[in-house]
Amino acid sequence: MIELIHLEKKYEQTVPLKDVNAVINRGDVISVIGPSGTGKSTLLRCINLLEKPTGGQILLDGEDITDPKYDAVKARRRMGMVFQSFNLFGHLTVIENLMLAPREILKKTKQEAYDTGIALLKRVGLAGREFQYPDQLSGGQKQRIAIARTLAMDPDVILLDEPTSALDPTMVGEVQAVIRDLAGTGKTMMIVTHEMNFARSICNRVFYMDQGVIFEDGTPEQVFDHPQKEQTRRFIHKLKVLELLIDSREYDFAGAGTLIDQYCLRSDILLRVKYRIRLAFEELVQQILLPVLERTALHVTVEYSEEEKTATVIIAYGGPRYDPAEGKNDLAYTVLKRSISELTYQYTEGAELSNTIRAVILS
Repeated sequence: MIELIHLEKKYEQTVPLKDVNAVINRGDVISVIGPSGTGKSTLLRCINLLEKPTGGQILLDGEDITDPKYDAVKARRRMGMVFQSFNLFGHLTVIENLMLAPREILKKTKQEAYDTGIALLKRVGLAGREFQYPDQLSGGQKQRIAIARTLAMDPDVILLDEPTSALDPTMVGEVQAVIRDLAGTGKTMMIVTHEMNFARSICNRVFYMDQGVIFEDGTPEQVFDHPQKEQTRRFIHKLKVLELLIDSREYDFAGAGTLIDQYCLRSDILLRVKYRIRLAFEELVQQILLPVLERTALHVTVEYSEEEKTATVIIAYGGPRYDPAEGKNDLAYTVLKRSISELTYQYTEGAELSNTIRAVILS
């Protein structure tokens, strides 16, 4: 139904979309997830031409809607947009907000637009509110009206940009319930959201966006449970990450300690966990590995999970199999084992970084 081909959007100071490629099938319900500032909202705005792409193509049922000769209004009639800030007309009643576009654009009669509006208000659970004004409604009610207004145009595609981000937490559920209902109607939908459980529960596909591209595209099970890309895994599990490359015995270990302290402070890691991260780093790298692996660089990654309140120190290195448990520094290994919750070693023959140690530290 919609094909994105090398889609690009550039501004003077930033490039939110670098090279986006995807095929959106009729009836797909796609959750678009990823860190803030990675082009998710810009992608939706480009698809319905609220933003003009600076490169690439968007094909809608085979027609290139980015062609300068294409009538953008024609495309927008087929694609409804729900914004995070509602965008209702404050001087119009609820029913007038719902009737405006069908009358002006679809040329429906006043009675037809009214009857459609009343039916949609019932559908979103707001029957009886038709003569109220937006400032008489809660945030959740306003967003449901905004969804009803989009449905009044009977679009083929519904684009929702962070539809619950501006709401009080107590109102999120009522809007999500309406969107869940829509997801079962066969409409093609794309939803930008930070609500991971919600995204997983309603969609048949997930786009993980980062650095202006779609890094991963798959089913909810694939993306949430078995992500293929490291960036996806870190985002899904809400991991705060610090990476270090130890390439010689003359490495600046004092500087590394400062980096670890700063990382723990930014990540709001408890002091006792910070001390154990530093101890794991010092014992594994300085006492156990470097004296033996003088010519092998050590890739050190510290991951902290906000959800599980767990830190993991991962050290990967190449060369032949070397398990620290079988090394000669029994004292350092014993100190390490007593300070962490779990220590594992894995050797993968043929891999560039064939040895991997994981030290897990619980809060």
